[in-house]
This record gives sequence, C-alpha cells and structure tokens, in this order.
Amino acid sequence: MGVSTIPPERGLVKHDGILYHKTMTRRITVLVENTAGKGGLLGEHGLSFWIELDDKKILFDTGQGKAIRENAAVLHIPLDQADAVIVSHGHYDHTGGLGDVLQRTRGIPVYAHRAAFAPKYARNFDGTSRDIGITSTDEPGVRERNKLLLVEGVTDVYNGLRLTGPIPRVTDFEDVGGDFYIDPQCTQPDELPDDMAAFLETPAGTVVILGCAHAGVVNTLRYVQSLTGRQPIHTVLGGMHLVNAGPERMDKTVAELRRLNVRRLMPCHCTGPAATTRLWNEFPGACAACPTGTVIDLPK
Repeated sequence: MGVSTIPPERGLVKHDGILYHKTMTRRITVLVENTAGKGGLLGEHGLSFWIELDDKKILFDTGQGKAIRENAAVLHIPLDQADAVIVSHGHYDHTGGLGDVLQRTRGIPVYAHRAAFAPKYARNFDGTSRDIGITSTDEPGVRERNKLLLVEGVTDVYNGLRLTGPIPRVTDFEDVGGDFYIDPQCTQPDELPDDMAAFLETPAGTVVILGCAHAGVVNTLRYVQSLTGRQPIHTVLGGMHLVNAGPERMDKTVAELRRLNVRRLMPCHCTGPAATTRLWNEFPGACAACPTGTVIDLPK
C-alpha cells in the first residue's frame, strides 16, 4: 500500500470543465485534516476522506466546511461526482461541509446514525457549554435533497466498503474521550451512539477508516475483526481521539494494537500530539503521517 502527499497528475479526465481522477482506481485521499502536506492546501481542525473504489466515489465526513471546497479544487476532486456521503458522527468538525456538499449532490445516499442529528454539546473549562453538533444542515434538510439511510447496524455501501454501525463498548479502559453532552446544561452525557467506522477487506488485510473513534479505537478494531472473520488489520487511518488519554489508557491501547499486529497506523486529527508521538515511538516502522493531500493506494 503506497502513500504519497502529492496527488497523481496522470490519469485525470475532464468533465464539465473539471479535472478529476479516472475511475477503476482504489485509493483514499485525505481531503481535510488538521495539517496540510502540500502548498495550496488548507488545514483545519476536522477530517474528510475521499474514497475511490473502482467506479464509485464516496465522501467520508466533510470537515468544518471551510477547507473542503478549496482543497477539492487543488486535489482535482469532483465533490459533485460523489456517489455517497458517510457521516461518521454528528460533530461539527466532521459535518461542517455537509450542507454545501449536499447542495451539489442531490439524490445520492447519505449514511448516518439517527443520533448524528441530535443536539450535541461540550463543556468548557469554566463550566459553560458550546454547541458542537451539525450546524450546516439538519435531518429534514438532508431528506429533502438526498436519500438519508439511517445506519443501525453493519451496512454495505459500495464495492466492499462497509460501515460498522454502532460499536459495542467492551473494553474497561476506553471512553468517549471528552466532556460531551446532549443538553446545554451538561447534565446528560452523550455516549455518542452515532460513532461508527468504515472498513474494507483487501488482499493485504482490512483497512479501517475512523472518524474520531469515540467508541474507542480498540473497541472499533475488535468489532471490525469480529465482522471479518478475524482477518488481519492492514491499515488504521483517521482520528483515534486519544487527545485526553491518560497513561493507563495509552499503555493498554498500545498493548492491544501490538496484539492485533496492525501493519500500518495513520493517526491524525483528534489523536492528539502526545498520543501520536507515543504511537510513532512504539511502532516506528508502522506509523505514517496523513496530512491533507495524502493519497493512499489500496491493494487491488
């Protein structure tokens, strides 16, 4: 599986004046991430992946909405050609561009858990709260323009890409990773049942695509393995929400990743600098960076 921070210029075709990648490819492009890996791209606290699987193009999350359009233009990614949109969970840094994208892609399926559209708040250090939910659109707005598919369990998307749906919480050391609530008074914790991952089985092993892994990265990987007949995990890509993880959680996470023998780790976004540094130190030959602009070729 190759990784590059420069999108290939070969293999482009033009449609309605827009250059985009030819189909019959299998790759993931990091469209939005906290950092940018090439001049002309924007980084923002958010995440979005453009997944190309043969003749299908799937948008996984949309970042905060400020960078996705400009980055797509630089990377020659035709957002209006998306065949589906996946919402990993309902936080603003993964859904801020959703309304804009759906204005361009009328009628395509949108995969999300019902709770993604529920109120979501985070508690500030001074005890006040801030709204961190979807602000770019709402459930009726999605239904008006597109086909909303509410994900309640394992779901097929296209060409082998599947969604976990809600992830069982079985470890004793993982939590949602922060002070999240469903009310502005911060009295009702948000367990984030909408959190889900995407995964794809390849000849080299399973590729797991995370939004924020609020269910816990270990819970997520264990569940994916249970769904794939214990197939080896080749790549784990995305946010692991270890930014607030203490030493015990990190120790147990590292031990579990070692037991799972993950071949490639690409932690980004909400993983946090300390946790990312720890993972790079623990798995020096397996970690790879994935700033905005990274292109990951998938085994065919």
